[in-house]
Amino acid sequence: LSFVFQPENLQKNWLREFYQVVHAHKPHFMALHCQEFGGKNYEASMSHVDKFVKELLSSDAMKDYNRARVYLDENYKSQEHFTALGSFYFLHESLKNIYQFDFKAKKYKKVTGKEIYSDTLESTPMLEKEKFPQDYFPECKWSRKGFIRTRWCITDCAFDLVNIHLFHDASNLIAWETSPSVYSGIRHKALGYVLDRIIDQRFEKVSYFVFGDFNFRLDAKAVVE
Repeated sequence: LSFVFQPENLQKNWLREFYQVVHAHKPHFMALHCQEFGGKNYEASMSHVDKFVKELLSSDAMKDYNRARVYLDENYKSQEHFTALGSFYFLHESLKNIYQFDFKAKKYKKVTGKEIYSDTLESTPMLEKEKFPQDYFPECKWSRKGFIRTRWCITDCAFDLVNIHLFHDASNLIAWETSPSVYSGIRHKALGYVLDRIIDQRFEKVSYFVFGDFNFRLDAKAVVE
C-alpha cells in the first residue's frame, strides 16, 4: 500500500473500506504493510501520520485487537536510512501466547499492549530495517527503497513478515530501450538482496512472507512495439 495523506477525505474513505474488510473477514492476526508513508511530499505530510495512526488504533472497528505493534520510518532527515515504510500488526484478543523476536537478544518476547515506534527504527531490536546500498540505485540517486523485517511466533509456528519496496521505472524512455528493462534487472537484484538477508546464517531459518510494493511493470518495449 502506497499511502498518500492528502486529501483528508481520502483517508476517511480508505479507513472505512479497511474496517469493512476487517469486519467481513475477522482476521486473528493482521499485517498491514505501507510504502511511501506520508506521501511523496513527506516533509509537509508527515504531520498527518500521527493522527491517522491514532484513529486506526482507537477505532471501534479495531476494539477486539487488544495488542498492536506499529513501526513507522519517519526520520526523513536521515538520507542514509530513511525508507518511508510503515508496518502495522494487529492481534485479536482471542489469540493467546503470541511472541515477537528480538533480533539483538536473539530470543522471543511475549507481545502485550499496543506500542508505536517511529523516527530511528535502527535502534529498535524487534525488527530489521535496511535501505538498499547506494550503488543499487539507478543513476546513484538515493531514494527511499528498502525493507523492514519482523519475526513472530504463534502457537509454536514461527514466521517472518517482510515489508518491501522495490525500484520503479525512473524513466519510461530508458525502460523502453531494452527488453527486459534495465529497471527489471535492478528490481531483481534488490529482491535477491532481501532474500539473501532473510535466509542467511545469523538467525534460525523460518518460513517467510514478502509483501509490499514490488513496482512490477509490463515489458515497455514489447507494449510500445
